[in-house]
Amino acid sequence: MTKFTKLLFALALACGVAGTASAGNPDRQGEAGAAQLLLNPWAESAGLHSMTTSFVSGVEAMRINVAGLSRITKTEVQLGHARYLEGTDIALNALGVSQRIGESGAIGISLMSMDFGDIPVTTTDQPEGTGTTFSPSFFNLGIGYAHTFENKISVGVLFRGVSESIADVSAFGFALDAGVQYVTGPADNFKFGIALRNIGSRMQYGGEGLTTQGPSPNNGGYELTFNQRTSDFELPSMLNIGLSYDFLITGGTHRVTVLGNFTSNSFSQDQIGGGVEYSLKDMFMLRGGYRYEFGSNDADTFDDPIYSGLSAGASIAVPLGKDTPERRATRFAIDYAYRATRVWDGTHNIGVRIAL
Repeated sequence: MTKFTKLLFALALACGVAGTASAGNPDRQGEAGAAQLLLNPWAESAGLHSMTTSFVSGVEAMRINVAGLSRITKTEVQLGHARYLEGTDIALNALGVSQRIGESGAIGISLMSMDFGDIPVTTTDQPEGTGTTFSPSFFNLGIGYAHTFENKISVGVLFRGVSESIADVSAFGFALDAGVQYVTGPADNFKFGIALRNIGSRMQYGGEGLTTQGPSPNNGGYELTFNQRTSDFELPSMLNIGLSYDFLITGGTHRVTVLGNFTSNSFSQDQIGGGVEYSLKDMFMLRGGYRYEFGSNDADTFDDPIYSGLSAGASIAVPLGKDTPERRATRFAIDYAYRATRVWDGTHNIGVRIAL
């Protein structure tokens, strides 16, 4: 057993112990905040319900498994947009850039924001609205680094800042992601990945929006400013374990990837799922997946997860030149994904990316 394989098993054991200690706990459901960290704005991985832990690469790796960040040839730029729960007027927007450093490393930065639209302001005196609007500001910014050892094992870490604000009330926190990917097989077609996400500081809302004016308790004829206290909350930490196998047909012209993934959530039920992706010359891809949440009850939709479990997507990647033995040609791609939901009209993702 090589030292890199030993490192892989050591990290897997450490992550497994951490995940077991806080495995899916429905009793704590709803206690975590910063739910924006659970949303995926990237269409390629969304088509497989974010279950690409074992083989995700480039910019999207900073949302799924940061270890895949180093599995790019040079530079990747990506834009993502999602219409979250169609009908709610909530949208996700994301921008990410990853850059290879040296022969085995890569660094990346990604930004995701949420758009809630304009929400009417109402008060107890004007329940029909004051005529003004407000819009919450939710965003997170991540900076990650990954390194690949002997083209087999990739290890990555990412630091993320999380900000949420509504009018004069805001909260800010930091999160840490870490991940490992292992590739083996005669054509590097077996892949295994582990990712630990959203480990970080507790967050707490504060600001002038939580203060109110009221009369002094001793009837002194003057007013005092009262500050309402808020409880702090944890981040929605999770552990993802995934594996995949590539079936290469006719010399790699056709590729069929079969994958499986398990997610251990600290503040909700665990999830398990799988999917299939078909690729024609890495220019046209179709994918679909299904994810099941333990403890869901079809007879009681109130306790069921928002997503029904089904997802699908497609990608078209156009080479802007010819591949050479030294490097792969620049590629421009368009991705689309749809995830079915039990209420509303599903979540739609669309994105564009260019790999230099």
